[in-house]
Amino acid sequence: MNEALLQTDLGGLPLTARGKVRDIYALDERQLLFVATDRISAFDHVLGSGIPDKGKILTQISRFWFEFLGDIVPNHVISSEMKDYPAVLQPFAAQLEGRSMVVKRAEMFPVECVVRGYLSGSGWKDYQKTGGVCGIKLPAGLRESERLPEPIFTPAAKNNVGHDENISFEKMVHTIGQKPAEALRELTFAVYEKASRHAASRGLILADTKFEFGLLDGEILLADEVLTPDSSRYWPAAAYSPGGAQPSFDKQYVRDYLESIRWNKQAPAPSLPDEVIVRTREKYMEAFHLITGRTSLGNTSGQQ
Repeated sequence: MNEALLQTDLGGLPLTARGKVRDIYALDERQLLFVATDRISAFDHVLGSGIPDKGKILTQISRFWFEFLGDIVPNHVISSEMKDYPAVLQPFAAQLEGRSMVVKRAEMFPVECVVRGYLSGSGWKDYQKTGGVCGIKLPAGLRESERLPEPIFTPAAKNNVGHDENISFEKMVHTIGQKPAEALRELTFAVYEKASRHAASRGLILADTKFEFGLLDGEILLADEVLTPDSSRYWPAAAYSPGGAQPSFDKQYVRDYLESIRWNKQAPAPSLPDEVIVRTREKYMEAFHLITGRTSLGNTSGQQ
C-alpha cells in the first residue's frame, strides 16, 4: 500500500486554502486547482494518520457523480486529467494524478444544501427532542434510520470554525434571496432523487447528503465534492433494518475507534493503528466500487 499523501507542495503556486482534506491553489483569476489529500478528520480534528489513496477515491467518486448528474445541473470541473493541465502543474504529477481537479472559480453560496431521506445522525437526535428535524415537523413514532415520508431539505450555514449551523429555509432566503434559495432547494431534491435511484441500483441506500453550489456568470454550478462517503451517508441495502444505527461507508469506523480509546477530542489528535487504517481504506474502496462499478483506481478516464 502506498504512503498517505498528507500535504501537497506545489512550489510557488499560491495556496488559497488548506481545509481538513483538500488543498486549494489559485491558477489564475478564473481557475482553481483542488487537490484531495489523504488526510482524515473526525470530531473536527485532522488525525495524525492519513488513509492511503483516500484522496484519489473521493476525487474519482466526485468525478463520477459530476458526469452522471450533468443533465440536471452543470458543475465547476474543467478537467481532472493531468494531460489537460497547464504546464506549470506537470512537474507535480506524482502529487496530482488521480486526486485533483482544475475547476472554475465560482462565487460560492454561503450555505450547504442538506437533504435527508432517512432519520439518522443529528436528524435523529433532533427528532427525539423536538418531534421534527431542523424545525420541520415529522410524524410521531418514527424509528432511528427509518425512511422519511418524503425527503426534507435542511440547509446549514457555513462556519469557518467548528460544525456548520443548521438554519431554517426562511433564514436561507434572508441570506441569499428568495429565488436563489428556491432554485438551490429544487436542484438539491432533483440531484438527490437521481443519485438515490443509481445508489439503489448498486445495492446502496443514500440516507442523506450535502451539496455546495456556486454562481458563475449568472449560472448555478454544482461544486466542491459531491456524493462521497465524506459528505454522504451510504448504507448497504441488504443489511438495512430500521430501529437503530446502520452499518455505513463513512468515517464511523474511525469514530468508533477514537471513542474506544476515550480520546478527549482535543488537540493533538491521535494517530490510527495500522489495522484501522487498512480497514478504513477498504470501506472507502468498497464504496468506490459500488458507486462507480470500477474495481481499480488506475483507470481515471471515463466511467462505466
